[in-house]
Order: sequence, then C-alpha cells, then structure tokens
Amino acid sequence: EGNTDISIDTLTFIHHHKTGALLESSVVCGAILAGASEQHLEQLSAYAQNIGLAFQIVDDILDITATQEELGKTAGKDLAAQKATYPSLWGLDESRQQAQQLIDTAKAQLADFGAMADPLSALADYIIQRTH
Repeated sequence: EGNTDISIDTLTFIHHHKTGALLESSVVCGAILAGASEQHLEQLSAYAQNIGLAFQIVDDILDITATQEELGKTAGKDLAAQKATYPSLWGLDESRQQAQQLIDTAKAQLADFGAMADPLSALADYIIQRTH
C-alpha cells in the first residue's frame, strides 16, 4: 500500500504466493489424497495458480467497478489506500483480458481429466463471472 511504483512481475509474485498458493494447496492436497500421478499434480498446480491469479485480478476490477452493496464490503479501498493493483498497472480492459486468458489457460490444464474436472471448470467460470 502506498507504493504504486511496482512492476507487474512483482505484483504477480505477491499474488502467486498469496491467493495462488492458497488455492493451489487446496486443489493439490485433494489430488494427493486421491492418489493423483505426478503429471496430474503438476497440471492441477498450474490450474490452481492460474485461477488464483485470475481471482485476484477480478477482485481488483470489482474494487473499482462494483458498488459497496454488490461487494458486501467497502468499494474503492484499493484506490484509497494507493494499493498497486492490476487495473492500476494495466487498466480495466487489459485486466479483464488477462483474467480471461488465465482462466482459459487453467481450464486447458483440465483436458486430461474429462468429466471428473467439471467442478473445477465450473469454479474457473465462476471466478471470471463473479460480481462480488
């Protein structure tokens, strides 16, 4: 906060190790318990990292575009705190495009799983379409 002079790489590093890591541990732990192969663990890890980053980008977008009633929390907090966000670095349109690309990349990691991955695919769709 208060330091908007950071690179996209630094912001991405932060969110990969925050939101991405949280989602990755949830997805991969379940896969380990289910006896997934090393290849499947790598695919699920990539899926989770991508949806985690997309989640953060969408969260940053919603902080700018949604109302307090829609969010269920104070809107505009990031801007008021001078927090570095994806929209502050890329703008809204590029942020939306990047989030969608991350979701598409994440869902591509699920191709080998067939219908078993439908819940994970639906989660990815929810992340990009959410309004709060």
